[in-house]
Amino acid sequence: MPVIAFQGQPGAYSDLACRQARPGWTTLPCASFAAAIEAVHDGRADEALLACENSLAGRVPDIHSLLPDAGLHIVGEHFQRVEHCLLAVPGTEISDIRRLHTHPVALGQVRKLIHELDLEVVPEFDTAGAAEMVAKWGRKEDAAIASSLAGELNGLVILRCNVEDAAHNTTRFYRVAPVPSFPDSQRNDTLTTLLMKVGNKPGALYAALGGFSRHGINMTRIESYMLNGSFAATQFLMDVEGHPEQPALAAALKELEHVSDNLKILGAYPRSLARSSA
Repeated sequence: MPVIAFQGQPGAYSDLACRQARPGWTTLPCASFAAAIEAVHDGRADEALLACENSLAGRVPDIHSLLPDAGLHIVGEHFQRVEHCLLAVPGTEISDIRRLHTHPVALGQVRKLIHELDLEVVPEFDTAGAAEMVAKWGRKEDAAIASSLAGELNGLVILRCNVEDAAHNTTRFYRVAPVPSFPDSQRNDTLTTLLMKVGNKPGALYAALGGFSRHGINMTRIESYMLNGSFAATQFLMDVEGHPEQPALAAALKELEHVSDNLKILGAYPRSLARSSA
């Protein structure tokens, strides 16, 4: 059976995302993004699912530093709705709860619940890990915020579903594999992810991005970050619409080669059907 690796513990939202992105595959929990990437390299996993951005929290910084040298190719994207559940040991009533355990980011997303129930918050390293600890303790006074899957795997009951403050909390993932898998160049729903480096001088970024405008290429994402702590140049990670072999994007990339350094295509893949509603 094929295996897909993710960063986190069993029951984490990334685990849930893997099960939806690759139904029927075995999911492999890893301690870090680097460990998930390594699992693909050493053959323990066929693919990895790496969180890259969240609609509330923004980009996932680790991915920017890991992707350029990961030696893997983006072959797909997946959008996962983050639906927080209030989990407790069986027999618990909401009035029994005194302490709420979860990841700090999740705590910031359930402020209304915390205020309503007047709970003491206890930050933990992971949402699924918080669920595991609550199950281990077996105390009605302690509850966790995590996924329904984390509750199921740890024998907890769901006291409330969808307790997040914002209904649009969605995480986007890159699905990566050892070899590229470009869609047919005739498809009109292809996204291409690329990296480039631009020197910090007047007009450099304008020159680099101008080709996309001239050739009618829509850019759906652009992120900038420093390289090795240097102020001399900035690296950009971009998602653009189109296939590298289609005339418009091919022309834009050719122009980009002349005005940027280290241009690298990380993958071309079909746009997710969930993108329009994410």
